[in-house]
Amino acid sequence: MHQYVTLCSVPGVKKAFTGYLGPKQEAWKEYDACELVKVYNGPPLDIYIDQGKSDNFLKESQLLPDNFVAACTESKMPVQLNMQEDYDHSYFFISTFMKNHIKHHAKYLK
Repeated sequence: MHQYVTLCSVPGVKKAFTGYLGPKQEAWKEYDACELVKVYNGPPLDIYIDQGKSDNFLKESQLLPDNFVAACTESKMPVQLNMQEDYDHSYFFISTFMKNHIKHHAKYLK
């Protein structure tokens, strides 16, 4: 089994989850993508992610996309992670790659 840090163990997330969900860390798993993908048993998914490599949250280890990909791989959940050079967490980043996400999702709406 692959060992990876779940989102619940990130300091900033711990603070937010405590504030929103209370101190019971077991309850946080219902909101942790790494934990959710391990127990998902719904219809097949095809997850598509764009992440800016210059995102300060990524640099500060507040975002852990590689851990999510590891959890998906372990769970045999298809996932595509696109690490985008020279992009951060801004509107410009989102607007630049939005078309790709629309195309990705549109193929499932036919």
